[in-house]
Amino acid sequence: MLILASQSPRRRELLGLITEQFLVRPTGCDESFSCADPAEHARQLALRKCAAALEAEGVTEADAVIAADTVVFLDGVLLEKPSNPHEAFAMLRRLSGHTHTVCTGVAVSYRGETRSFAEGTRVTFHDLSDGMINWYVSTGEPMDKAGAYGIQGKGALLVKGIEGDYANVVGLPVSPLFRLLVDMGVPLEGGAGL
Repeated sequence: MLILASQSPRRRELLGLITEQFLVRPTGCDESFSCADPAEHARQLALRKCAAALEAEGVTEADAVIAADTVVFLDGVLLEKPSNPHEAFAMLRRLSGHTHTVCTGVAVSYRGETRSFAEGTRVTFHDLSDGMINWYVSTGEPMDKAGAYGIQGKGALLVKGIEGDYANVVGLPVSPLFRLLVDMGVPLEGGAGL
């Protein structure tokens, strides 16, 4: 069975583009980790989540486990999920008029083999007024998202442009993930192009 080790509804939706046959089993692994390189930071967290999922009750080597972690970096600073509206405002003010990097690390384990990669996308924000930021924060959308915005929602109004994989910014780079699953021989029942 294919297992997605994430509680993100966005990742569930994106994985559904590859196959509709999977289980969702979030992990509660320790995410206290710091690395100056955004790609390595995201990849290491994905590997931790994958390892935690493999230890869960009922998971066997015959199961394929997918774990992912998305991080937002600006000028070497990690912008995690805001803990309150004031933090969300401060993050969005910081992102305003600048280009930042969104990295999603992905780890896949199947039949005793684990592989991982990280995908990076550059996102540029418009210059945002305080009024625009306050409106966006008031929607509640920033509160469960790294960098305090969701590009797939109202946060799209803040974005001037992107360089790279859009799905990666949402939280799961489906095209490289699909190719990795196929390369590892993971069965994708009813999957894309199979």
